[in-house]
Amino acid sequence: MYMDAVVIAGIVTVLMILGFFVGVAVFVVRDQRVHDFRREDQKKAGKGGAPG
Repeated sequence: MYMDAVVIAGIVTVLMILGFFVGVAVFVVRDQRVHDFRREDQKKAGKGGAPG
């Protein structure tokens, strides 16, 4: 199969974009876990958050 330099560059670009979004998703999930624990602590202490 013939692979032109432009095709290879396009594939590499797509893989880099996918890697970026996976990295952002991993960061968001880890950060959300940290903040969920803090939110639970605040609810137990009666600080912040909506009532109920």
